[in-house]
Amino acid sequence: MWRYIARRIVEMIPILIVISILTFLFIHFIPGDPARLVAGKDATLEDVENVRHEMGLDKPIVTQYVDYMKNLVTGELGTSLTTGLPVIDMFKTRFMPSLQLTFLSMFWATLMGLAIGVFSAINKNKWPDYFGMVTAVSGISIPGFWLGLLLIQLFSVQLGLLPTGGLDGFSSYILPSITLGAGIMSMIARFTRSSMLETLQADYIRTGRAKGLKERSVIVTHALRNSLISVVTVAGLQFGFLLGGSVVVETVFSFPGMGRLLIDSIAFRDYPVIQSALLLFAFEFILVNLVVDVLYTVLNPKIQLDS
Repeated sequence: MWRYIARRIVEMIPILIVISILTFLFIHFIPGDPARLVAGKDATLEDVENVRHEMGLDKPIVTQYVDYMKNLVTGELGTSLTTGLPVIDMFKTRFMPSLQLTFLSMFWATLMGLAIGVFSAINKNKWPDYFGMVTAVSGISIPGFWLGLLLIQLFSVQLGLLPTGGLDGFSSYILPSITLGAGIMSMIARFTRSSMLETLQADYIRTGRAKGLKERSVIVTHALRNSLISVVTVAGLQFGFLLGGSVVVETVFSFPGMGRLLIDSIAFRDYPVIQSALLLFAFEFILVNLVVDVLYTVLNPKIQLDS
């Protein structure tokens, strides 16, 4: 397994290089001039050109990319064009809130999704099943920004129980995590139900029941464990998306995370921040996929990873 993990880590390098090239080109083709934004609307053309020279934006695009990669290899992500702060320092203050929000969202979404999926499967075509699937469909169908605004109106404006946004203690995570995890919970519930229904029809489940095993043991120990492989796939992929896909939720709640930082950086054409953030999101997604593959062997030791 360790050989497999090492090989996958080595394979990340060319993938990340390709992503860095595509990201670099995409960002530089976005309409707008960061030098003009930094210089100000009243700046003269000469002032704008001076700012562009100071930023290194007057160099050929290939030279700019080579300089960026040289800095990246040495662990230097560059300096923000708008704040003048090192990008790595900006990430230090924004990454942990986003990571904590993602973990909290995945935690409750996974627990609720598994519970709804299992309960629906063992009560197939009964009212608990219908109720669970209606809940799942609702979670997938409701847009995140609309759900976030609805929660703010209800729990913050009308009831005054939770903050409308920002970051001030654990209470600031509750509404964003509900908004971010609603769709994930629904997907996990649907996949769990589908996988459980298929597993419950297996021969070894019927054999276990015939031997007199308790129904709880049949459901939890045998059926659920074997159903978790497909569920882990969905949860792992969604976790990767959440790490870099919380842009809308963080914007709605004014949450000081990586998603909000990316939106602000795009607005100001802050190339170093945008490039580094997108590359970080790509690395996180690839890493999560590797972790999911390793978890397969934990859930089912019969699965052998190719070395």
